[in-house]
Amino acid sequence: MTTDAPAKGLLKRMIGRITAPPHEVEARELQEDVADAGGTPIQQCCAREIVTMCGTLRTVTLRPRAGVPALEAELYDGSGTVSLVWLGRRQIAGVEPGRGMKVTGRVAMVEGRPVVYNPRYELRPGVG
Repeated sequence: MTTDAPAKGLLKRMIGRITAPPHEVEARELQEDVADAGGTPIQQCCAREIVTMCGTLRTVTLRPRAGVPALEAELYDGSGTVSLVWLGRRQIAGVEPGRGMKVTGRVAMVEGRPVVYNPRYELRPGVG
C-alpha cells in the first residue's frame, strides 16, 4: 500500500487554510511574502541590528516628539509589529494604513518594543 505524502501535505494545508480564522490566514500569507521578498521576520529582529523587513502598515499617526513633528507607523508582517518613526515629517506620500512596505534600518528597543527611526523604505502594493 503506497501513499502519496506530498499530496497529503497539500491537502492538509488547504484544509487548514479553509478552517483557520481569517487573521491566521492573513498572518501566514504575510509571512510567506516576507520570505519571498528576502525580509527578516519582525519577531526575529534584535536590538542594534540592521535589518530589512516587509509587511503591511496597520496605523499611521502624527506624534510630535519634544516639539518636533514625527510620523509614526506600525508595520505588521504576520510574526509581529515594529514601529517606524520618521522624525521631522508630518506626512509621506503613499504611507497610509493598508499599504505594503519594505523597510531597512537599525532596530532600537524602546520599552521592550522594536522601533526603527528614519528607515529607508520602498512602497509595495497593499494586501487588500
